[in-house]
Amino acid sequence: MLGFLQTALAYIIPFLLVLTIVVTIHELGHYWAARACGVAIDQFSIGFGRRIFGWRDRQGVEWRVGWIPLGGYVRFSGDENAASVPDQANLSAMRQKIEAEQGAGAADRYFHFKPVWQRAFITAAGPLANFILAIVLFAFLLMSVGETVIPARVAGVQPDSPAAEAGFQVGDLVVEANGQEIDNFFDLQQIIAVRSNAPTSFLVERDGRIIPLTATPERRLVTDRMGGEQKIGVLGIASPADAGVRTVRRYGPIEAIGAGAERTWRVLSTTVYYLGRVVTGRESADQLGGPLR
Repeated sequence: MLGFLQTALAYIIPFLLVLTIVVTIHELGHYWAARACGVAIDQFSIGFGRRIFGWRDRQGVEWRVGWIPLGGYVRFSGDENAASVPDQANLSAMRQKIEAEQGAGAADRYFHFKPVWQRAFITAAGPLANFILAIVLFAFLLMSVGETVIPARVAGVQPDSPAAEAGFQVGDLVVEANGQEIDNFFDLQQIIAVRSNAPTSFLVERDGRIIPLTATPERRLVTDRMGGEQKIGVLGIASPADAGVRTVRRYGPIEAIGAGAERTWRVLSTTVYYLGRVVTGRESADQLGGPLR
C-alpha cells in the first residue's frame, strides 16, 4: 500500500494535474475562438463525470468541475455530447427545429451552421492554445532559470563508432547538423537521437576551416537521466560537459519568447519527423519519446 501511495504521489497525481492543465488550455482555445465567432456555448467542464461544483456566467455558460480529472471539454449549443456531435444527423431538420423554438436566425449562433472558415478557426484554436502554452512555459524557464549551454565541441571519439568512421576528431566544433544551426551540445544530441540509421550531414569547424562530414547514427539502448532505457541514435562523440565547460544563458522577455517559439517548433518538427519514420517502418515504435527526454 505504501508503495502504491509513493507511486501515486510521484507519477499518477502529477500526470493527472499536467493532463488537466493541458486539456483545459486546449479547450479554452476552442472556447475563446467560439466566443469570438458568436457561437452559443452551453457548458465548459474541467474534468468529466458528476459535477463537484460549478456556476453559470452572464452569457448562460455553465462552468463546472467534474470528479474525474482526465481532461475536460467545451460543449456548444446543439451538441449531443462532449465530442460536438449534433442533436440530429439531418442538419436541415435541426435548423428548422431551432428556428421554430427560438425564432428566425437563431440557428446562426450554432457551431454547425457557421461558415467553414469559422468552424476551421474554432477547431484549430485548441492546438494553437497548446502551442502558445508551450511557448510561454519555455519563455518563463529561459527567463527565470536560464539555459545551460555546453558547446557542441567534440571532447572524445569512440573507436569504431559512426563518428570515427565519418572522420570526426577531438576538438571539432559542430556548427550545423542536418541543415540546422547548432550552438549547444544538447541541440546536437536531439538531432542525432532521432536519426538512427539515417545518413546525416554535419558541418564542423576545425582549425579555422569548415569541413563537411556525413555520419549515420547507430541505434543503441541507452539509459537516460531517470534510469529508464531507450533506443535512440548514437554518434559516438563525447561532450565537454565533464570538463566543466558550460555556461548559463538567461534571456530577456522578448528574446525568451522568440527562443520559446523556436524550441516549440523544434519539438513539434522532431516529433513529426520521428512519427513519420515509425509509420513508414524505418524506425520501431519502441523508440518513441527518446528525443524528447
